[in-house]
Amino acid sequence: MPSRLETYRVEAYNTAKQSENKMHDDNVARRFGFSGGLVPGVDVFAYMMHVPIARWGRDFLSRGLVEARFIKPVYDGESADVDATEHNGLLTIEVFSRTELCATGTASLPAAAPAVPLSDYVEVPAVAERKPVSPATFEMGKWLGTTPRRWAGQDAADYLADVREADPIFTREGLGHPGLIQRVMNRVLVDNTILGPWIHVGSRMQLLAAARAGDEITARARVTANYEKKGHRFVELDGLVVANGTTPLAHCQHTAIYQPREQTAA
Repeated sequence: MPSRLETYRVEAYNTAKQSENKMHDDNVARRFGFSGGLVPGVDVFAYMMHVPIARWGRDFLSRGLVEARFIKPVYDGESADVDATEHNGLLTIEVFSRTELCATGTASLPAAAPAVPLSDYVEVPAVAERKPVSPATFEMGKWLGTTPRRWAGQDAADYLADVREADPIFTREGLGHPGLIQRVMNRVLVDNTILGPWIHVGSRMQLLAAARAGDEITARARVTANYEKKGHRFVELDGLVVANGTTPLAHCQHTAIYQPREQTAA
């Protein structure tokens, strides 16, 4: 029988108010029909991951599988309730805020992490000079890289505070939160083009190894889809996130609307 887990409640925080992505700015977001600036999808994803991390601990950080789809916005300062039901080893996760279903997802713990060869993913640098986005930016099959990033010391502590994560496993064992991997996948877009307002709409992430606080993290990603749907322009990425140039941390599929309908029509 399905078992319902205790609801995890978070006071959502918009970490990206000063971001280049103005979809996190109250005034701009309202022009796109939202009530205010959106809490980043990668941070909502981090809220969702609290549940499988609490359930499976270090094992999940080393080989867990999680996916999420973002349906409606979560707003700064609002409560977000993360509900989960476990059945046959699968967690079904839902996020509610202001009585609305905002995100859905699943998480599981495979018996072993799959082998994903580093050599299958081409290492390229981020572009030297970013140019305004267009459909040609995300040419099918194109490889994209990111500038290296680290979260160590106070930066790592600040990140945990920002995503409201109080599980002691990260500070006790010196581990990096897997939400950071999602931030690096976002950088595949941001490091390679100048975007207008844009929206992360969903991801699938197979963890391959636990990140360590202070790891230098990069992504190697290939464009697998670039299409228009209901007036929005979407891009899909297949990426490998790597620590210190040698250790695969996660295999990710990442989907974003890089030109929302209202922007295209403007």
